[in-house]
Amino acid sequence: MRLGPELKAPAKYLVFKRWDKVGEEIPEAVVFFARADVLSGLFTLANFDRPDMDGAYSPFGAGCSTAILYPRLERNAALPRAVLGMFDVSARPFVGEDRLSFSVPFNRFLTMIGNMEESFLVTDSWKAVLRRIQKNRT
Repeated sequence: MRLGPELKAPAKYLVFKRWDKVGEEIPEAVVFFARADVLSGLFTLANFDRPDMDGAYSPFGAGCSTAILYPRLERNAALPRAVLGMFDVSARPFVGEDRLSFSVPFNRFLTMIGNMEESFLVTDSWKAVLRRIQKNRT
């Protein structure tokens, strides 16, 4: 019995790398483990240029499905969405108590980056949130 969508593995291994360790390869998705203030920024940026305001969603599933499977499925959608996750109780012990995941297909991530200079990220409101993020960084 399958409980969700199925996706064939493109290779024997799935490789995770920190952003600063990515070389010539093109990632399939970008995964953030973040607190609420950072998530609010990522969520808002994911919806910034959307006509439908459905730029992020949170499907039910295992922690790994919200960080890996669903973002990979979204990458070929006409309007790819980001995925909020790590709500799975069995995955919670392996992430910080105040962290959730925000995973986004790489093609959508590039668009989000392109929107940064015209988005809320240049407002005084975001600057106030950013000061709090920097103050609370641990």
